Amino acid sequence: MQTTSKILMVRPARFAFNEETAENNYFQIRSELSDQESEKERIAEEAIKEFDAFVKLLRANDVDVTVVQDTPDPHTPDSIFPNNWFSSHFSGELVLYPMFAPNRRLERKPHIIELLKRNMNHRKVVDFTFWENEGEYLEGTGSMVFDRRKKIAYCCRSPRTSEKVLADFCSRMNFQPVIFDAVDKNNNNIYHTNVMMAIGMQVAVICLESIKDEDERKKVISQLNSTGKIIVDISLEQVSQFAGNMIEVKSRNGSPLMIMSASAHNSLTSSQENIISTYNRIVSAELGTIEKNGGGSARCMIAEIFY
Repeated sequence: MQTTSKILMVRPARFAFNEETAENNYFQIRSELSDQESEKERIAEEAIKEFDAFVKLLRANDVDVTVVQDTPDPHTPDSIFPNNWFSSHFSGELVLYPMFAPNRRLERKPHIIELLKRNMNHRKVVDFTFWENEGEYLEGTGSMVFDRRKKIAYCCRSPRTSEKVLADFCSRMNFQPVIFDAVDKNNNNIYHTNVMMAIGMQVAVICLESIKDEDERKKVISQLNSTGKIIVDISLEQVSQFAGNMIEVKSRNGSPLMIMSASAHNSLTSSQENIISTYNRIVSAELGTIEKNGGGSARCMIAEIFY
């Protein structure tokens, strides 16, 4: 099963620009007023408005959304992006991942883990967090983009994505890794694969331009072609508008939806939009404050639930 109608989202308590992740997340944009308390409060309030409107939009499209309220303490400024610290699998596993930033490790809060275990039947926990002690990281479905049906994990190398942990994950979860290097429009390493790539049942959205090595690019294209994916090639400029950070989910009645931000949607060409729309109804939300300060978008806010 590639897609699900059940998702979990974390409503932030104190969303903020995260200094610890800005080191290698070049999608975060610091405000000139970011150190002022009034600006921090404004950003936090705007993020909650965007989050609540996004949840309302998803539910209006008949997506089964479970919202968990974050706690103010410990302060977790990026709690709105739960897909990085856990993933859910149809065979019942709850996988916990090692996180680069110390304050992101605090997002693994007991009340969320208990909800996943008790109410969502994830009784088998596969824990990779011990890798943090060795300075090795793999940030969930940010670091990896899954073709769940074919058991493939597409993955671009970065400080947040260790090949050692990836190999451990693939061995224990029976996935095949497809590894490559990818850069943004300023030639910085892309920190998470899911900002340049998304895979649905039929369509694969990917920025091939970001994969500079010709052999690696050909390898990725060949893998996508061999699994029957229709490739929608986006540009580096579109990546900067979070066009790669989309996710396919289903409505309760099984209709496929491609979820993205308004910024991503507006950046699509008519040809790209037509291809995606042939297989998915596009649903887009205004997430500008979250994108600018958090460096993540619609896909990062959604943790898929399989049970």
